[in-house]
Formats: sequence, C-alpha cells, structure tokens
Amino acid sequence: MKFDTLPGFREFYPQECRRRNFIFDNWRRVAKAFNFKEYDSPVLEPLELYVEKSGEEIVGQLFNFEDRGGRAVALRPEMTPSLARLVGAKANSLKRPIKWFSIGEHYRYERPQKGRLRAFNQFNVDLLGEPSVSADAELIALLAESLKAFELTNSDFMIRLSDRTVWILLLSAQGLSETQTHSILGVIDKMERAGRDATLSGLLKVLNSDSAAEDLLQGIEALAKVRDLAQLKEVFKSFDLSSDLQEQIENRLKDWADLLEGLRLRGVEPFIQIDFSIVRGLAYYTGFVFEAFEASGAGRALAGGGRYNDLVKKLCGQDLPAVGFAIGDVTLVDLLEEKGRLAIPEDVPDFIMIIGGEAERAVALSDAAVLRSSGYQVEYPLKDIGFGKQFKEADQKGARFAIIYGSDEIEKNILKVRDLQQGTETDYPRTNLLEFAEILFEDGEDA
Repeated sequence: MKFDTLPGFREFYPQECRRRNFIFDNWRRVAKAFNFKEYDSPVLEPLELYVEKSGEEIVGQLFNFEDRGGRAVALRPEMTPSLARLVGAKANSLKRPIKWFSIGEHYRYERPQKGRLRAFNQFNVDLLGEPSVSADAELIALLAESLKAFELTNSDFMIRLSDRTVWILLLSAQGLSETQTHSILGVIDKMERAGRDATLSGLLKVLNSDSAAEDLLQGIEALAKVRDLAQLKEVFKSFDLSSDLQEQIENRLKDWADLLEGLRLRGVEPFIQIDFSIVRGLAYYTGFVFEAFEASGAGRALAGGGRYNDLVKKLCGQDLPAVGFAIGDVTLVDLLEEKGRLAIPEDVPDFIMIIGGEAERAVALSDAAVLRSSGYQVEYPLKDIGFGKQFKEADQKGARFAIIYGSDEIEKNILKVRDLQQGTETDYPRTNLLEFAEILFEDGEDA
C-alpha cells in the first residue's frame, strides 16, 4: 500500500528542513534584535475562539471537528485569537508594552494553489499596550528588517501602507451608516482583484442607487490613487465636512505625519508606499494597515498586518490597544527562490575520523565524544572499511578536516589532521584535543 502526503501539506526532507530552519533563524534573530519575546500556543483551540473573532463564516476555512469529549475544536488558522487569550489571562501582571513573537505551523482548509497551502509556517509579531503611532512604526520597521534579513532590497519588495480610519472618515463624509461602511470596506478590499465593474456592482448592492454607487466609486478611486499626504488633504477638500469631522481628519493627518517621520528615522522609508487600496479584509482592524508585496506588485502578499485596538477586549475583556503582523513561509520561499536568495551553505561535519581498526576505534570514539560535547560536528564510519574508501566518503561529505587514527598515531599519542581543502597534514599532541580544534577553526576563519 502506498501512502501519499495529504493535499496542501508538506514533508521536509533534510535539505528542505535546513532551508526552513534558515528562514526561522532569520525571523527569530530579527525579532530578538527588537527585543521581542518568543511565545507559543496550542495548535488545537476551541472553535468558538475563532467564531467569536471572525464570525460563523470562518468555520468553512478551518480544520474543525468534535473531539472525544464532545468539544468543538479547530486547528489554529492564525495566532491572534490565541495571543489575545494568553495576554488577557495575565494582562494585569504583564509589563507594557507587551512585545511578543511566535513561529509556528497554522492550518486552513483551502484549495491548495501557488502561494497558498493548507499547512504553512507563520512568523507572528505583536506589540500590545501602546496606542501611539510609535508602535505602528516599530512593527512596520521590524517587518522590513525581517525581509531585509534575506538580502532583499527595495527593488525586491515594498510595504504598502494604508489606513482604515481614513476610509471610515471618507465614508462618514458621504453620510453612510456604520453597517454600510463595514460592507463597503469589504468591497474595497476586493477592488484590486475584482476590477471596476465588479466593484461598482458591489457598491450598488449596498447603496441601491446607480448614481450614488458611481459617485462613491469615483471618490474611492481618488483615494486609492493617493501616494502622499498632500494628495490626501486634497481628497478631503472636495467634501463639505462638519467641524467635528474636519477636526478628526486633521488629527488623523497629524498621525500620518508622525508615522511617516517615525519610519524615516528607522531607515525604512525607501520600502514604504502609501496605497489606500489596501484595507485588509478582517473586520477587527481599527487603524493603520499594511501589506508587503514583491516590488512589482505581482503575486500574493508576503505579509500583512495592522492596528487592532478592540480585539483583545472583545475576546477576553482586557482593554489593550495592539498592532501586529504575520508573514508566511510559502510566499516568502517563492520570492527567495525567484531572487536567488536561498543558496544556503551545506551543513557539513567539522571533523571526519578516519579509523584504522578496532584498537584505533576505541581511541577515536573517546575523542569524538569530547569534541561533540564541545559543540563540534563529528562523524566516523560505523563499521570497518578501508582508508581509501573513508577518505573518498570524507570528500563527498564536504568535511573541512579529517583526523587519522592509525597504529602509528595511537602509539605516538598524536592526532594526524588532514586539511581536506588544502591537502596538507599536521600532527598535534592528542593531549591537547580541544586546544587544537579551536586553533584549527580560528585559522579557518582567518583564511
């Protein structure tokens, strides 16, 4: 009987696993550079946790079932609800701001396609307890650094920055209700993919007026084309605004100026593009939102996130403003392969031991144990084979050094070390095993 991997799931052979760990190591290094702390959560959660956050429609996207205890459960499709639960349980004892990150596997029951699988790894980064735009700037800067860590530049990716607050203010200026606004944001979120006719049709379903839908679409298109604050101010000048709405807009424009200055000071301005066509589909976003894309705009988003000030309170009763983002490994790997940024050095042993016979093997195994305990990667043949074959295998495995254990070396209590790259041999006193290993690798680094 032949068993195949389930659709949308992956296995990781050593080469793929090494590549995956290379990505994880870079993510982890960048998060720690910003002094974020790592956490994790169960991969199986109560189904209600996701329904409460996203509504009943989320169930169709989940791996969910009833467990043997009669509980409705689901494999986690994202980390934010789990994070809200974890933080909410200990909110009073956590020092603000709360700066956490996680790296783990997530699951969504979707049709597998390029850039999207049913099981995927995700880097989640969140900053909670800080309402100012400094938190937004810090998260966006961390996102940029997490992509730059793979030697990607602003010719490889851009972060498109938008603001749901601005959209809500624009729609309020049109006299739309909160319910209409929510529906229209859903239409705008699909606008880039759907095209103008489908967008107009979506607006018509909300407004029930051809002229009103067309007028609103023209206003939406005008805002979607904005690329700087001066243009944004001009868009709002075209509306007859109440004094209260005018004040809200002016305050938001100041927030925008502060955010852009914060991004400039953090050195990520070259990676930022103002783009109001980004609204993020999830209803819990409350302010600035952003997505990272390949610089040409082709393909799926590499990452996405934004401000979600109300979600923690909704899920666990704690009033904690928050901003966060997530980046998945599937689209990232596609980009890195396309850009030639996944040439990872082979994982090779530091030392290969060339062993003459059983008497020599006893000494070699003892030395191997000492070297391994000190962090060196050591390999040796598990059975007796000839010297020639051992040297051939050492070359194939790419080791830098071979330690030769023959009867003469054992008798003289020395280590004969061959540099497999240079072809040279040097004798060292066996009594200075770790000292000689340190010297060898210091010399190798200098070379």
